[in-house]
Amino acid sequence: MNHPFLPWIAAAIFALAVLHTFSTKYFEHLAHKHPRHAGVWHLLGEVEVVFGLWAMVLAIALFALAGKAPTLEYLESRNFTEPLFVFAIMVVAGTRSILQVCGLIVQQIARMTPWPKAMVNYFLLLSVVPLLGSLITEPAAMTLAALMLRDSVFSARVSEKLKYATLGVLFVNISIGGTLTPFAAPPVLMVAATWQWDLAFMLQTFGWKAAVAVFVNATMVTLLVRRELLGLGEPTAARMTVPPVVVAVHLAFLLGIVLFAHHPVVFMGLLLFFIGYASAYAAHQDRLILREALLVAFFLAGLVVLGGQQSWWLQPLLMGLSADAVFYGATALTAITDNAALTYLASLVPGLSDEFKVAIVAGAVTGGGLTVIANAPNPAGVAILKGKFDEGVVNAGKLLLAALPPTVVAAMAFRIL
Repeated sequence: MNHPFLPWIAAAIFALAVLHTFSTKYFEHLAHKHPRHAGVWHLLGEVEVVFGLWAMVLAIALFALAGKAPTLEYLESRNFTEPLFVFAIMVVAGTRSILQVCGLIVQQIARMTPWPKAMVNYFLLLSVVPLLGSLITEPAAMTLAALMLRDSVFSARVSEKLKYATLGVLFVNISIGGTLTPFAAPPVLMVAATWQWDLAFMLQTFGWKAAVAVFVNATMVTLLVRRELLGLGEPTAARMTVPPVVVAVHLAFLLGIVLFAHHPVVFMGLLLFFIGYASAYAAHQDRLILREALLVAFFLAGLVVLGGQQSWWLQPLLMGLSADAVFYGATALTAITDNAALTYLASLVPGLSDEFKVAIVAGAVTGGGLTVIANAPNPAGVAILKGKFDEGVVNAGKLLLAALPPTVVAAMAFRIL
C-alpha cells in the first residue's frame, strides 16, 4: 500500500473510533430522545460495534485508494486468533456449570473469614478471580467475575458510584492479574516466547507485585463501598443444581479451549462441539451468551484491523523513550490502543535492554483498565455488565476516572516494589 495519504487516513479513522468509544453515552441519549430513529442511534451507541464499524470504513478507504488486491492482502494478513479465542472462552465460561462451581469456591472461602459475607464475596470477586486469570486466561476470568457481579451486587439497587468503582478496579485487576504466568495476559503472551520469559521469570518480575496491587485495589474499593455492600444483606447461598458429570464435561471443554488458545482450528472445533453438547443437555443450561460473545469478538476484530495500520507512528514513539519513560508512555498509550499491540511492536525491535522490555510490558498491563479498548477482556466485561448502567451504557469518561486510582496503585507496585 504505497498511497502517500493512507497512513494518515488510517490514523484519522482510528482517532475517530477512539473518540466514538467516548461518545456512546451520547448516542444512547439520542436514541431515547428521538425514538423514530432509535435503531440507528442504538447501533452507534453499542460500544462493541464501534471498532468493527470503523474497521469497515477503513476497509472501504483501502479499497478506494489502494485497490482490491492490496486491501485483501492486508485483511488476510491480520491475526484474528485473539477475537476468536475470547468468543470461545466467553461462551463456555459463562455457563451455569462453571458459574456454580466458582460461586461455591467463593462461598467456601468466605465462610472461613469472620467478616460480613457480602463484603468478603465482593472482595474475592475483585481479587481471587482476577488472579485466577493467570491460569484460565484473562478473558475467562473477566467473564466469570462480570457474570457473578451482575447476578449479585449489580442486580441490587446500588449507586452508579459503586458500579463505576467496581468496574474500574475489575478492569485494572484483570489486566495485571494475568501476569503470574507467561500465557494468560495478551500483552505478555505477545513477547514471552520471543524474549524467553518463563514461569519463574514472570513470578519473580511481575507476579508477586501484581498480586500485591490486586489485593490492595480490592481492599480499597471494598472499604470505599462497604456501607452499600452491608445494606445488601447476606448473599444468596450458592448451590449446585447441575449433575457432577455435566460439570466435569464443561470443565473439560474449558480446559481444552485454554490449552489450545493459540490454535483456532482446535478451540473453535471444541466450541462447536460444546454448543452441540449444550443443546443436547439443555435442561442443565442457561442461555449461552453467544450474542454478547460475538459482539465482543467483532469489537476485537475491528481493533485488530484498525491497529495494524498504526505501527508507523506508535513504534517510533515508543522506541524513542528511555526505559523509565516507556513505562509511563505505555501506560498512557494503552488508554487509546490495545496493550497487546504495544508489546507486539516492541517484540519486533532487536537489541532492547532487559530493563526496557520489563518496563514496556509493565506499563502496558498497568494501563489495561483505563478504557474499554485498553485490554482485550474489557469489552467482555462491558458486554455483560452494561445493562446494569444508566441507559445501558458504560460512560467511557467515568470509567477512566474510576480506573485511575487502581492504575496508580498498580504503577506504584511495578515501579517501587
